[in-house]
Amino acid sequence: MADAFIVDTCRTPRGVGKVGKGALAHMHPQHLAATVLSNLRDRNKLDTETVDDIIWGTSSQRGAQGGDMGRMAALDAGYNVKASGVTLDRFCGSGITTVNLAAAQIMSGMEQCVIAGGCEMMSYTAASADPKTPPMMDAGNLRLREKHPQSQQGCCADAIATLEGIDREAVDQLAVVSQERAARALKEGRFNKSVVPVYNVDGTLALDHEEFPRPGTTMESLAGLKTVFNMFWNIPVDDKGTTYGSLIESRYPQLKGKINHVHHAGNSSGVVDGSGGVLLASESYMKKHNLKPRARIVATANMGDCPTLMLNAPVPAAKKVLEKAGLTVDDIDVWEINEAFSVVAEKFIRDLKLNRDKVNINGGAMALGHPIGATGSILIGTALDELERSEKRYGLVTMCAAGGMAPAIIIERLSA
Repeated sequence: MADAFIVDTCRTPRGVGKVGKGALAHMHPQHLAATVLSNLRDRNKLDTETVDDIIWGTSSQRGAQGGDMGRMAALDAGYNVKASGVTLDRFCGSGITTVNLAAAQIMSGMEQCVIAGGCEMMSYTAASADPKTPPMMDAGNLRLREKHPQSQQGCCADAIATLEGIDREAVDQLAVVSQERAARALKEGRFNKSVVPVYNVDGTLALDHEEFPRPGTTMESLAGLKTVFNMFWNIPVDDKGTTYGSLIESRYPQLKGKINHVHHAGNSSGVVDGSGGVLLASESYMKKHNLKPRARIVATANMGDCPTLMLNAPVPAAKKVLEKAGLTVDDIDVWEINEAFSVVAEKFIRDLKLNRDKVNINGGAMALGHPIGATGSILIGTALDELERSEKRYGLVTMCAAGGMAPAIIIERLSA
């Protein structure tokens, strides 16, 4: 089987995902995606007529985020009309999935040059949501709800923390570490290679730096925050009195009356707007177009797990992709596990017995934010940048996705 190579990655800064507050919240989602596609083209002198496909991820595909953003953003970026595009949804895992599928197309020999990535304007999805209707993963499918009750994700995070005996001190400590590492990375310019500025339609600068981090975060400041998902636990989701909490308790009755709510705004992923992309190509395409690879795709995997707890698939996904690659935990130099909630990363570290110094080395979503459909592609670029900075070899990226899923990927840095 042929190899698939990463030629380049880039991403926008992440803006606060709130209309009237975030620096990107006034923009059309396609503009953010087009920013990434334009920079990948210009940085690599890419002849867009030769791009076989653009595989894009967006989780909330409605309104301005609907209508196949991958194709629309490519057209907006001025790509040749021959460069096709498709947009998919694996919830939070969309941005890894797009890269995995792009790699598979190249490794199979079906395509030679594919751009993968994603975009999410969480400010838009929040502003356009119906406040009177509790969001449900099953979209009102009561037959599915009976088989696999699925709750609100923060409630799932607290349920996992309770089942695993992970207390608030542990999840808050990891949140502080995330902020400290992000602050160090920003101070040392560790993201500079990948972050590209976003401009308004009139050409003025919209944002050129990370907007979400709170570098002064301490255990003391987090202690002052009230937990959030205890307020969601008893929200009714139907006219029968079913609540987010009772959906979980129906499968895990041992939690009834014993839930330990530990998550709050400071140890959950940040609500942000952002986009990221990865340019992948075959060896023959790179030779023909005088491009140099930065990394090789070693292995990819997908894994499902309990949809009621929803957030536990990253550990089995990591094990699966390691087995496919013929590698062990000790072979991985850089781990990126999305900090959807602090307990997800904490459980991941504990279950795999990881060296904490190798995990989310430059901070994670608790400090930098989580633009749902884009995050996976962003993390692949973050891992590659860190492998190059530290001159290490292997990086593994994974993340939980709603519905109880996790995609995973292992990349290998190539020597300059």
